[in-house]
This record gives sequence, structure tokens and C-alpha cells, in this order.
Amino acid sequence: MISLKSIGGIFVTRTEEPGRDGSGLADTGQQGFTLVEMLVVITIIGLIMGLIGPRVLNYLSESKVKTARIQLQSFASALDLFYLDAGRFPSTSEGLTALVRQTPGVAAWSGPYLKGGTVPTDPWNNAYIYRSPGEHGPYDIVSYGSDGQEGGSGVAADISLENVTAKNE
Repeated sequence: MISLKSIGGIFVTRTEEPGRDGSGLADTGQQGFTLVEMLVVITIIGLIMGLIGPRVLNYLSESKVKTARIQLQSFASALDLFYLDAGRFPSTSEGLTALVRQTPGVAAWSGPYLKGGTVPTDPWNNAYIYRSPGEHGPYDIVSYGSDGQEGGSGVAADISLENVTAKNE
């Protein structure tokens, strides 16, 4: 049977200094971590970050590409609304700003066609390239990707509206 005295002994912490009980022996148990223990923990954390870190960064890069594709589709919808109102797409010189600010010569403008009243930049803070008439249709919208230059592969590849519609089909 467990006595109340033995349970109380578990929860009592000793506050007296070592050697005060008259035995003359000091408490040899020390609290803390050794250098070897700390190095082992740091090594394990480094290995985990080395294995998981690149995957997380890859997901971040892929999410920026997906964001650019969604923005291109949003531009396409806004351009279709502009076309219904004005009877034409904005010219290359008018650019995507015609979706947020009325341009001279467009009487039936019912915008802004984009939320926020500004044309967003791509996820890498570069402006989207807009051409009308385009090479692949009435207009082309292109993001040059993470490198900001034409061409490239992987995350640095160009993201265009025809690439987005081809992936959706």
C-alpha cells in the first residue's frame, strides 16, 4: 500500500545545500547539457533542414508560377469584359492600364475591370508584357518568370496565356 508520506516525498524538492546534512559529500549530479549532446542535436536539426528545406523552397517556387497563371486568366476575363464594352481590345500602347483607367476614345468604358484599381505585377515584381494584336490571338500576355528575361526553363520559363489554356485542356 502506498502511504501519504511516500507520495509526498516524490513532490518535495530539496533546497538544502550539498553537504549540509553532515555527511560532507557534495551532490555530484549537475544539470545542463554537454557539448557533445548539443552538437548531436544541432547535427540532427541540420540534417532535417538539409532534407526538407529544398522541398519547401520548391513548393514556394511552384506556387508563384501558379499565381502567375491565375493572374493571366484574370486578365483574360477582364479583357473580354473590356471588349464587350468597347468593341475592341486595348492596344499595345494602352496596355493593361486600360483595364483600370479609361483611355481617350473609349466612350463605353465601364471599368475598372480589375479589383483594386491597379494592374498587379507578376509574383516576381515584374510587369506583365501585353501585346495587341498578339502572335497567338487577339492579344498576348506574358510573364518572363523568375529571371525576368525572355526564355528560360523550369521556374524561369516564360508564362503566357496560351501555355495556361493548353495546360487546362
